[in-house]
Amino acid sequence: MPIAPITGKLRKRLILDISMALGLGTAGAYAYWYGYHVPSAMLTSYQFAVRRREEFYRQLNAASPANESH
Repeated sequence: MPIAPITGKLRKRLILDISMALGLGTAGAYAYWYGYHVPSAMLTSYQFAVRRREEFYRQLNAASPANESH
């Protein structure tokens, strides 16, 4: 009784390898983008806005007449 040949194993393995690579690559890209890149960009722009606002009020207080009486 001969054993039937295993057919389609290479194709199934290739499809599995490609789909796993694409899936894990996409998951890694999302993890990097939303875990590192976007929060650091948001933090930088937030810090810039805070510095700009603080500088505006510092100049406003320096130019106000109420500050000169103290």
